[in-house]
Amino acid sequence: MRDILNGAAAAGSNTRAMVTACPVCGADAQRFLVRESVPANQNLLLSSRERARDVTRGTLALHACGTCGFVFNAAFAPDRLEYGATYENTQTASQAFAQYLDGRVARVVERCGPHATTIVEVGCGKGTFLARVVEAAVGSTGYGFDTSYEGPDSVRDGRLRFFKHYFAGGHVPEPVDALVCRHVIEHVPDPIAFLGSIRDVLESKTTKIFFETPCVEWIVRNQVLWDFFYEHCSYFNAASLEEAFRRAGFEVAGVRHVFGGQYLWLEATPASARRTSPTDGGRVLELCREFAAAQSAALERWMLRLRALREHGKLAIWGAGAKGVTFAGLVDPHAALFDCVVDVNPRKQGCFVPGTGHAIVAPEELAERDIRTAVLMNPNYRHENERMLATMGCAVTLVE
Repeated sequence: MRDILNGAAAAGSNTRAMVTACPVCGADAQRFLVRESVPANQNLLLSSRERARDVTRGTLALHACGTCGFVFNAAFAPDRLEYGATYENTQTASQAFAQYLDGRVARVVERCGPHATTIVEVGCGKGTFLARVVEAAVGSTGYGFDTSYEGPDSVRDGRLRFFKHYFAGGHVPEPVDALVCRHVIEHVPDPIAFLGSIRDVLESKTTKIFFETPCVEWIVRNQVLWDFFYEHCSYFNAASLEEAFRRAGFEVAGVRHVFGGQYLWLEATPASARRTSPTDGGRVLELCREFAAAQSAALERWMLRLRALREHGKLAIWGAGAKGVTFAGLVDPHAALFDCVVDVNPRKQGCFVPGTGHAIVAPEELAERDIRTAVLMNPNYRHENERMLATMGCAVTLVE
């Protein structure tokens, strides 16, 4: 933790001299936070503690644009990442998240209308969301693109077709009625080029576009220390997301906050021309500076709190996704404080946390491990996890 704190302090003291052009609007963006030697991938399935501790690492050098509000990692190197069969970020093992997805599916189907026939998902993962949309949109065919997809190329009598590569023209019949892209753009260092490549493929001006991505303003406003990580090199607020789409050739219908404010949901259609407009990044740069200035003290408070809780019994982290991986690296890099990390995703259970090597276990193992307290990484899952613990008769206290 000391190296991370020192890096953050250095970044805060030299922010004015560390300026890089914003990839969205081109204005000067100022560096506000540095974290060295963080795991490059947060969502790999790692079968041994040794492999988990020996993962590829990288540097977070986060810059914030005071003009449009975009935040990005200027030290990002795409070749450090691995998106293949061992990449696992599925969240639908959680009933609470599955219910949230039902609402997003309903929104896509509602906006597309009853006659949508061709639906594309860019970055479809294991195909769960696309399958739900196709099931709800009667008569439609879904086309999913993702290098980490596992499974047959065609299912449901050809109504679902998958391609284990990036989205490109020639694989999908026109017109495309809907194009969905959830939690992909934050992994892309040049969002304008990425969006432009999608726009170039679309021939129809009526295609409904749906994008979802984390909201950086929620992260910094709420001081969520564990929500910045290497896989995410691009962070948007509503203004910067809308500006990126305008510059790439889309007409934005609206941007809204969803999932308790943690995500942004954008809807758009292809425009006839690319354009720019004056943007207002709000207080993002100021909030980012406040976030960086408060990090050291916040981590020290966490350490004091965790040590006090540890005196009353064993500790666990609840959530082995990117948030849990980052939190473990910040407060327990040598796996000396937490006994384990718990996750409801069965594919992650039995694996180990990238970077620290904590064991990932099922909720049912908490009692036999004699866990007394679990630190909850996302408050959206509190009620679900409390019900789960009550059903198991497991006396674990959840803290945030």
